[in-house]
Amino acid sequence: MSDHLNPEIQFDENQLIAERREKLKLLRQREADGLGPAFPNDFKPSHQAGALAAAHAAHGAEELDGQQHSVRMAGRMMLKRVMGKASFATLQDGSGRMQIYIKAEELGAELYDRFKHWDLGDIVGVEGRMFRTRTGELSIHATNLRLLTKSLRPMPDKFHGMHDQEMKYRQRYVDMMTDESTRKRFLARSRAVSAMREFMVGHGFLEVETPMLHPIPGGANARPFSTHHNALDQQMYLRIAPELYLKRLIVGGFERVFEINRSFRNEGISMRHNPEFTMMEFYAAYWDYEDLMAFTEELVRDAARKSTGSLQLSYAGKAVDLEPAFERLSILQAIDKYTGAGAGAYDAGWLMDALRKSGKSEKEHKLSQRSLANLQVMYFEEMVEDKLWQPTFICEHPVEISPLARASDSRPEVAERFELYITGREFGNGFSELNDAEVQAARFQAQVNAKDSGDDEAMFFDHDFVRALEYGMPPTGGCGVGIDRLMMLLTGSASIRDVILFPALRRESHES
Repeated sequence: MSDHLNPEIQFDENQLIAERREKLKLLRQREADGLGPAFPNDFKPSHQAGALAAAHAAHGAEELDGQQHSVRMAGRMMLKRVMGKASFATLQDGSGRMQIYIKAEELGAELYDRFKHWDLGDIVGVEGRMFRTRTGELSIHATNLRLLTKSLRPMPDKFHGMHDQEMKYRQRYVDMMTDESTRKRFLARSRAVSAMREFMVGHGFLEVETPMLHPIPGGANARPFSTHHNALDQQMYLRIAPELYLKRLIVGGFERVFEINRSFRNEGISMRHNPEFTMMEFYAAYWDYEDLMAFTEELVRDAARKSTGSLQLSYAGKAVDLEPAFERLSILQAIDKYTGAGAGAYDAGWLMDALRKSGKSEKEHKLSQRSLANLQVMYFEEMVEDKLWQPTFICEHPVEISPLARASDSRPEVAERFELYITGREFGNGFSELNDAEVQAARFQAQVNAKDSGDDEAMFFDHDFVRALEYGMPPTGGCGVGIDRLMMLLTGSASIRDVILFPALRRESHES
């Protein structure tokens, strides 16, 4: 049984919370007596634990004894050892941990007694000088202590931390307090996103911000979240992609744009799907999908180098090498390479039988109503995707499932489009953009017809976007990269929830 459901553990926790609330009552009484606020806000740290450790790493005990200047640090109390007239505690701030040493005769009996009643999880400010203990551990010899924030809830067991994975996601603040690997993972994510932003700006791209509330959802085949705007008295949608607004900016004259954006899709939740997710989309005038593939390779490599220091990664115990040129295959080449389907890949009946055997039903997936090209894509997704472990660009998607992409001049049935796969998952999607307004209008109409026939993920007809294209958009290439999935790879995380600070979860029962 999970700890948070165990009634005995819950009872103990409630008792501990009650005891801590009693301690807070005493602090409030001291405040009422004019002895200082229960939650003071005037302590200003001069140093962080990480900076202190780095600054004094090479200093021995004698050298530190000769340095009498005072330091001030604040952090959460993670460990505490009371030993008569002297005690040790460990404070944790945003940069790391630092041990503090407290002597009753130096602090005074009253303050030392109060310290003995402080709890793990309390936020404490310390002032003192740096020294090394007899065991050589760098520490702060306290000359003054302040209780800055009283923690009312007990910390998880210091040796075992949080076991329940859902609770780690739900109470990320506790997970980050107690699990250093969690903090490191999100620091790595931040570095990687910063590296991507620097890479884009360094290549002449302008960072922009486009709306998150759309009157018409567009830019991808997905089911949107909807809401109602009271002042405008109209239905609005959370964006499923920023694509159509970014291409409007290309029309307007910004020739290279990108946006690191939150998008929303009202679909399932899984190890690789969250309804709210982060991606980066970028568009460049006078580029085609070949330019995009070369650029995307370098973008991924640069993020890996700057966040992990290497292009040789490991995921789920298997090697991933980002250094060689990423393989490029058409959908049919990938089917042949990984399944050996041969002539069957060109036979609609054979493909339908294979998909039925894999679990696709006629009722749910309407196999008999799909075109050969559509069946080939379904077969690829079912039989090939998870085998694409090393970085691979999959190209030549059918135009019928690529409503915003330019068709190939030499093979008009396929789009100048690619998807990037690594570790059996899609990481990016890009194509030469369709800039023919009349063809785009016809594509939108086909999507409307599909929606009328029951396809909930088909696109709406965006008349304003067609109008923008009628003013003229230069030849353009555009790509979207899933940042959450890229972070899963760079941090070796099994689930998308591991790289999202606050993933979507079912509401707790007491919140209903």
